[in-house]
Amino acid sequence: MRQPPPPGPTSPDEPLAVRLRALKDRTGLSLAALAARTPYSKSAWHRYLAGVQRPPRSAVEALARLADADPGPVVALWETGGGPPSPPSPAAPAAAGRLGPPRPRLPRLPRPPLPALALLAVAVATATAFAVSGRQGPQGAQNAMASPRCHAASCRGALPDTSACARDARTESAVSDTGYDVRLRYSPACGTAWSEVRVRSPRPREVSVRVGQDVLSATYSGVDSAGYTSPMLAVPSARGVEACAEVDGRRACTGLGADESAEGADPAAQR
Repeated sequence: MRQPPPPGPTSPDEPLAVRLRALKDRTGLSLAALAARTPYSKSAWHRYLAGVQRPPRSAVEALARLADADPGPVVALWETGGGPPSPPSPAAPAAAGRLGPPRPRLPRLPRPPLPALALLAVAVATATAFAVSGRQGPQGAQNAMASPRCHAASCRGALPDTSACARDARTESAVSDTGYDVRLRYSPACGTAWSEVRVRSPRPREVSVRVGQDVLSATYSGVDSAGYTSPMLAVPSARGVEACAEVDGRRACTGLGADESAEGADPAAQR
């Protein structure tokens, strides 16, 4: 199995950086919105998209899923974008009579050439992905894409809509406040819980989920109409989990006590 490339700098004109910017444009999200919907900060996304820093594979996959695109082609670019360092050239012999320490040699960035066949395969895969997405539309492409499913601790900090955890999620508890509803959501297959808020008009909001002293939260601006969930916490069940949302300075929370279960929740909320 090929090892991932070292996290060194890339170039703004490299195929990976160009492809990432195209996916970001396709999402229609700002850097702040990307940061809110993924575990990576706004400044980190700026470095990834500008080619200043090579992103981790999980960031590449998350961006592809937010763009409703097959992550396979861009992951292939990520895997072929670096490799083991090239062996250094033998140093020239020191000039006779030279005084002082030798001048240090500048490091060479590893850029091994790709076989022409590999480049052709990546280009064909990318073109095919765009063609399929164009025929099916965003929803069709999302259904055709096999989103990887995390489980338990590997899901921690991820947003449910960037994984398959939302597919079997159920509402365990819910509360309504003026202008918005808060729900505690739980995925049995992933073993995760998160908070979900539904606002009746665009407003800044903070969505959080808590188990004891373990708290994760996400903040969304009023212009971001897509963000509505907290990151996921890994839990064996929804008992003892509290889901909260703060909108316009008003805070509402809902959750299950240690002696409660999903059967005790409001049946109308089990959607």
